[in-house]
Amino acid sequence: MGRVLRVALAQLRSGIDPAANRAHALPLLREAAASGARLIATPECTTRLDRNRDRLLPALLEEEIDPDVKAWRAIAAELGVWLLLGSTTVKAQDGRGYNRSLLFSPDGKIAARYDKIHLFDVQLGSKSETYRESATFAPGEKAVLAEGPMGARLGLTICYDVRFPALYRALALAGAAIIAVPAAFTRPTGEAHWEALLRARAIETNAFVIAPAQGGVHEDGRGTWGRSMIVDPWGKVIAALDHDEPGLVAADLDLDLVDVARAKIPAWRGGPAFEGP
Repeated sequence: MGRVLRVALAQLRSGIDPAANRAHALPLLREAAASGARLIATPECTTRLDRNRDRLLPALLEEEIDPDVKAWRAIAAELGVWLLLGSTTVKAQDGRGYNRSLLFSPDGKIAARYDKIHLFDVQLGSKSETYRESATFAPGEKAVLAEGPMGARLGLTICYDVRFPALYRALALAGAAIIAVPAAFTRPTGEAHWEALLRARAIETNAFVIAPAQGGVHEDGRGTWGRSMIVDPWGKVIAALDHDEPGLVAADLDLDLVDVARAKIPAWRGGPAFEGP
């Protein structure tokens, strides 16, 4: 093995109370850090999962004054790890929120932030299961690549982004060795497409894909798929949970395998050019 990075994903079942969500997540994060993980990632909507926009939006604050962001920064510093907060919701200028990933360095500083670009506006089979994220969230405008532990470049994406391969190709062309896909996949789409999409993005980019997920029935009534997983640059699932309960999944990533895979299959460089992050 060459450069080996231990990564852990926390699968959660977040509700509407940020303090309670943090308290439920913290034992998993401490367990992950104690096991030697240097990068720990949590799912989309870690701090608050609430489809009720009339309740959610009035509670939002700008990132700079949000006490919950400050609390998660302190957790990263306490554990001394790179911590990817899969997403939190902060107030946007137009009154909606940003669905924002935050990467904290081991000293608790914000190393990168990414606002979800592709918003989930769909109806799944019945009128009772309709999602219109754009009513609550403002879209992000740019791809984000961060330098993380051991100098590994980390591409940031969120959930529905996984259906848009051009974003992933742009991150790979910019040098991403790991691409994060924190998610709160619905049960119908998760059962049908979750693993297939994650493996496809890993194969196309020859990058590691790490996908921490929400799982189970949440306080607001939403059901999510769980099945957090880690996929290697050859498209092989190297670690995964087979359920929707809270828990941890971890793996040692041999970062040199990215270059090995890209040398074997250079197709990730081909085709029309896209603007990178």
